[in-house]
Amino acid sequence: MYVAYHDTEWGVPVLDDRALFEKLVLDGFQAGLSWITILKKREAFQRAFRAFDPQRIARFTERDVERLLTDDGIIRSRLKIEGAVKNARAWLDIMETGEGAFRDLLWGHVGNRTVDMKLRRREDIRAQSPESVALAKTLKKRGFTFCGPVIVYAFMQAVGMYNEHLVTCPRHQACARLARK
Repeated sequence: MYVAYHDTEWGVPVLDDRALFEKLVLDGFQAGLSWITILKKREAFQRAFRAFDPQRIARFTERDVERLLTDDGIIRSRLKIEGAVKNARAWLDIMETGEGAFRDLLWGHVGNRTVDMKLRRREDIRAQSPESVALAKTLKKRGFTFCGPVIVYAFMQAVGMYNEHLVTCPRHQACARLARK
């Protein structure tokens, strides 16, 4: 499952606003856990969070939160569940202001292009970047939770803002060809 994710998804540029929202929420749920845990529960998350439709999630009530706290298919953290609802409301605020798409807010932090790190060694992989620090501040200012610089950096890697496949990895060249330039 993890290899399939690496070989088909991780590092591929994502421009769809809903898909970016989903990935950001899942990265928030991953805090303190391994990514494989989230991957194994991904389908359950998609069901529980209505295909990550921010408009639907923004309308979740305390009753929905209580329902999700009993769903053993997902991570049952009240703070993370409430954070996902809060993030959906923040996402809607951005989309309703007419400032542009969610992707514009996110991708603007890397100059609207994929940054190819051309990494040669695992030791060169960072936990955060100046851009992830700035994006985390922007998201928090806009009302998002579970979006600190480390979570945001992992998100940025996953959605192709950074190509951090090692240059020796076959996916490096594949993602470089897909890069947003």
